[in-house]
Amino acid sequence: MNLGELEKQSKKLSLDRSEPPLHLWQPSLSGDIDIVIKANGDWYHEGTLFQRQSLVNLFASILRKEEDGEYYLVTPVEKWRIRVEDKPLLVVDVDFVGLSQEEQKIMATTNAGKRIELGDDHPLVVAIDKNSGAIDPYVLLDNGLTAKISRSVFYRIAEQAVEEGGHFRVLSGGVWFEVG
Repeated sequence: MNLGELEKQSKKLSLDRSEPPLHLWQPSLSGDIDIVIKANGDWYHEGTLFQRQSLVNLFASILRKEEDGEYYLVTPVEKWRIRVEDKPLLVVDVDFVGLSQEEQKIMATTNAGKRIELGDDHPLVVAIDKNSGAIDPYVLLDNGLTAKISRSVFYRIAEQAVEEGGHFRVLSGGVWFEVG
Protein backbone atom coordinates (compact mmCIF):
# COMPACT_ATOMS: atom_id res chain seq x y z
CA MET A 1 0.00 0.00 0.00
CA ASN A 2 1.56 3.32 -1.03
CA LEU A 3 1.24 6.67 0.74
CA GLY A 4 -1.43 7.87 -1.72
CA GLU A 5 -3.57 4.84 -0.90
CA LEU A 6 -3.04 5.47 2.82
CA GLU A 7 -4.28 9.04 2.38
CA LYS A 8 -7.38 7.83 0.51
CA GLN A 9 -8.14 5.43 3.34
CA SER A 10 -7.59 8.20 5.89
CA LYS A 11 -10.14 10.45 4.18
CA LYS A 12 -12.76 7.71 4.41
CA LEU A 13 -12.02 7.13 8.08
CA SER A 14 -11.80 10.79 9.09
CA LEU A 15 -15.45 11.46 8.28
CA ASP A 16 -16.40 10.12 11.72
CA ARG A 17 -14.48 12.00 14.45
CA SER A 18 -15.63 9.76 17.34
CA GLU A 19 -13.40 7.04 18.74
CA PRO A 20 -13.54 3.97 16.50
CA PRO A 21 -14.87 0.82 18.23
CA LEU A 22 -11.67 -1.16 17.71
CA HIS A 23 -12.74 -3.80 20.22
CA LEU A 24 -15.61 -4.75 17.88
CA TRP A 25 -13.49 -5.07 14.76
CA GLN A 26 -11.98 -8.52 14.25
CA PRO A 27 -10.88 -8.77 10.60
CA SER A 28 -8.33 -11.35 9.57
CA LEU A 29 -4.75 -10.25 8.96
CA SER A 30 -4.36 -8.40 5.66
CA GLY A 31 -0.57 -8.50 5.92
CA ASP A 32 2.37 -6.37 6.98
CA ILE A 33 2.66 -2.74 5.99
CA ASP A 34 5.98 -0.89 6.06
CA ILE A 35 5.04 1.59 8.78
CA VAL A 36 7.45 2.06 11.67
CA ILE A 37 6.88 4.16 14.77
CA LYS A 38 10.33 5.19 15.96
CA ALA A 39 11.27 5.44 19.63
CA ASN A 40 11.10 9.25 19.38
CA GLY A 41 7.45 9.08 18.21
CA ASP A 42 8.06 9.75 14.50
CA TRP A 43 6.00 7.70 12.04
CA TYR A 44 7.61 6.42 8.82
CA HIS A 45 6.10 4.73 5.78
CA GLU A 46 8.54 2.93 3.48
CA GLY A 47 11.38 4.95 5.04
CA THR A 48 9.67 8.32 4.54
CA LEU A 49 8.65 10.45 7.52
CA PHE A 50 4.93 11.21 7.68
CA GLN A 51 4.61 14.91 6.89
CA ARG A 52 0.95 15.32 7.80
CA GLN A 53 0.10 15.31 11.49
CA SER A 54 -3.54 14.61 10.64
CA LEU A 55 -2.48 11.29 9.10
CA VAL A 56 -0.53 10.33 12.24
CA ASN A 57 -3.53 11.27 14.39
CA LEU A 58 -5.88 9.21 12.27
CA PHE A 59 -3.69 6.11 12.19
CA ALA A 60 -3.07 6.39 15.93
CA SER A 61 -6.85 6.26 16.40
CA ILE A 62 -7.05 2.83 14.68
CA LEU A 63 -3.92 1.37 16.28
CA ARG A 64 -4.06 -1.44 18.80
CA LYS A 65 -1.69 -3.90 20.42
CA GLU A 66 -2.93 -7.46 20.54
CA GLU A 67 -2.17 -10.35 22.86
CA ASP A 68 0.58 -11.55 20.53
CA GLY A 69 2.52 -8.36 21.39
CA GLU A 70 2.21 -7.01 17.85
CA TYR A 71 0.74 -3.67 16.75
CA TYR A 72 -1.96 -3.42 14.10
CA LEU A 73 -3.84 -0.74 12.19
CA VAL A 74 -7.41 -2.02 12.22
CA THR A 75 -10.56 -1.15 10.28
CA PRO A 76 -13.79 -3.15 10.10
CA VAL A 77 -12.43 -5.11 7.10
CA GLU A 78 -8.61 -4.84 7.25
CA LYS A 79 -5.84 -5.47 9.74
CA TRP A 80 -2.26 -4.44 8.92
CA ARG A 81 0.71 -5.25 11.17
CA ILE A 82 3.19 -2.41 11.75
CA ARG A 83 6.42 -2.10 13.75
CA VAL A 84 6.91 -0.07 16.92
CA GLU A 85 10.44 0.48 18.26
CA ASP A 86 9.48 1.37 21.84
CA LYS A 87 6.05 2.72 22.76
CA PRO A 88 3.66 3.81 20.02
CA LEU A 89 2.76 7.20 21.50
CA LEU A 90 4.39 9.96 23.52
CA VAL A 91 2.96 12.22 26.20
CA VAL A 92 4.14 15.64 25.04
CA ASP A 93 2.25 17.93 27.41
CA VAL A 94 0.45 17.86 30.72
CA ASP A 95 -1.97 20.15 32.53
CA PHE A 96 -2.92 20.14 36.19
CA VAL A 97 -6.61 20.86 36.71
CA GLY A 98 -8.38 21.40 40.03
CA LEU A 99 -8.56 23.99 42.76
CA SER A 100 -6.91 21.83 45.41
CA GLN A 101 -4.59 18.87 45.52
CA GLU A 102 -7.49 16.59 46.51
CA GLU A 103 -9.39 17.63 43.36
CA GLN A 104 -6.34 17.55 41.10
CA LYS A 105 -6.58 15.87 37.72
CA ILE A 106 -3.57 15.44 35.48
CA MET A 107 -4.55 15.85 31.84
CA ALA A 108 -1.99 14.44 29.41
CA THR A 109 -1.76 15.17 25.69
CA THR A 110 -0.18 12.67 23.31
CA ASN A 111 1.76 13.36 20.13
CA ALA A 112 -1.35 12.19 18.26
CA GLY A 113 -3.44 14.98 19.80
CA LYS A 114 -5.40 12.81 22.23
CA ARG A 115 -6.09 14.18 25.72
CA ILE A 116 -6.46 11.73 28.56
CA GLU A 117 -6.97 12.02 32.29
CA LEU A 118 -4.53 10.04 34.42
CA GLY A 119 -6.50 7.86 36.81
CA ASP A 120 -7.91 4.36 37.15
CA ASP A 121 -8.59 4.04 33.40
CA HIS A 122 -5.23 5.51 32.36
CA PRO A 123 -2.68 4.88 35.10
CA LEU A 124 0.78 6.38 35.30
CA VAL A 125 3.49 3.70 35.49
CA VAL A 126 7.12 4.36 36.35
CA ALA A 127 9.23 1.35 35.40
CA ILE A 128 12.99 0.95 35.58
CA ASP A 129 14.88 0.03 32.39
CA LYS A 130 16.62 -3.29 33.09
CA ASN A 131 19.67 -2.45 30.98
CA SER A 132 20.41 1.14 31.95
CA GLY A 133 18.62 1.52 35.30
CA ALA A 134 16.94 4.67 33.94
CA ILE A 135 13.34 5.44 34.77
CA ASP A 136 10.81 4.66 32.04
CA PRO A 137 7.56 6.53 32.77
CA TYR A 138 4.49 5.86 30.65
CA VAL A 139 0.69 5.88 30.67
CA LEU A 140 -1.51 2.88 29.94
CA LEU A 141 -4.04 3.67 27.22
CA ASP A 142 -6.97 1.92 25.60
CA ASN A 143 -6.53 -0.91 23.09
CA GLY A 144 -3.36 -2.24 24.73
CA LEU A 145 -1.37 0.89 23.90
CA THR A 146 1.09 2.87 26.00
CA ALA A 147 2.38 6.41 25.77
CA LYS A 148 5.92 7.16 26.91
CA ILE A 149 6.11 10.31 29.02
CA SER A 150 8.71 12.71 27.65
CA ARG A 151 11.44 13.73 30.07
CA SER A 152 10.33 17.37 30.36
CA VAL A 153 6.72 16.33 31.00
CA PHE A 154 7.79 13.80 33.62
CA TYR A 155 9.78 16.53 35.41
CA ARG A 156 6.64 18.69 35.48
CA ILE A 157 4.67 15.81 36.98
CA ALA A 158 7.43 15.10 39.53
CA GLU A 159 7.40 18.76 40.61
CA GLN A 160 3.82 18.21 41.81
CA ALA A 161 4.76 15.15 43.87
CA VAL A 162 4.42 15.00 47.63
CA GLU A 163 6.64 12.91 49.85
CA GLU A 164 5.19 10.28 52.13
CA GLY A 165 7.42 7.78 53.91
CA GLY A 166 10.29 8.26 51.49
CA HIS A 167 8.05 7.81 48.43
CA PHE A 168 7.11 10.59 46.04
CA ARG A 169 3.55 10.46 44.72
CA VAL A 170 1.13 12.52 42.65
CA LEU A 171 -2.66 12.52 42.75
CA SER A 172 -4.91 12.50 39.71
CA GLY A 173 -8.61 11.76 39.67
CA GLY A 174 -8.52 10.41 43.21
CA VAL A 175 -5.70 7.92 42.45
CA TRP A 176 -2.17 8.19 43.84
CA PHE A 177 0.75 7.29 41.59
CA GLU A 178 4.34 6.78 42.69
CA VAL A 179 6.87 8.79 40.68
CA GLY A 180 10.04 7.95 42.58
